[in-house]
Amino acid sequence: MTIDLANGEAQEARLAALAVLSQQTRELMDAVTLSDVDETEMAAVTAELIALTERLRAVRRDTPRPHEVGPDGMFRHLGNAVTGACNPHALPLAIERTPEGGSRASVTFRPMHEGPPSTVHGGVVAMVLDHLLGDAVAASGRPGMTGTLTIRYRRRVPYGEPVVASAIVTRGEGRKTWVEGSIALPDGTPLVEATGLFITPAVWADALAALGEGRLADPGQ
Repeated sequence: MTIDLANGEAQEARLAALAVLSQQTRELMDAVTLSDVDETEMAAVTAELIALTERLRAVRRDTPRPHEVGPDGMFRHLGNAVTGACNPHALPLAIERTPEGGSRASVTFRPMHEGPPSTVHGGVVAMVLDHLLGDAVAASGRPGMTGTLTIRYRRRVPYGEPVVASAIVTRGEGRKTWVEGSIALPDGTPLVEATGLFITPAVWADALAALGEGRLADPGQ
């Protein structure tokens, strides 16, 4: 099999450019959220944005970026609404693995995420925790889809200030996996707590078995 390195490098260059464009779009969205320019300037900027939007629509995909294997051999989803570097809606959330086997991410929400005054919208918080809990489940060798998600809001989550999100699997049984997570201040003060039940679809379980797993791994092992 011959690998076309030139085409691969060109594709990565396009994705890198798209990631830069996505980040600039995030900054634009925050600027719109906070802007207090007069209506004449707003109209002028709107006209420019209409023209830019049409330029980007000249060549377009039918769907966002799919799951794929990156140059480093790892799976990635650049179009994901939470982690996708090529999705302007995403923070994007950068997740790392913890020594205990869970998932962790430093998060700074933006002004456009506001719900109550000076507070991140509860739905945005839930979305981030849902993704992080799912990542911890996948990291444990028991990938699954959200069955139930329970959120307890203990204190307001601020935007513009760093907070820490974390999650870890607590137990598994068959195709069911239970996981806990939280968002806290850097000093450990809890802001939001979450528990979730994730279900591994039968087709995924069959695929794991075909890969030689035989059964879903026990997260305690």
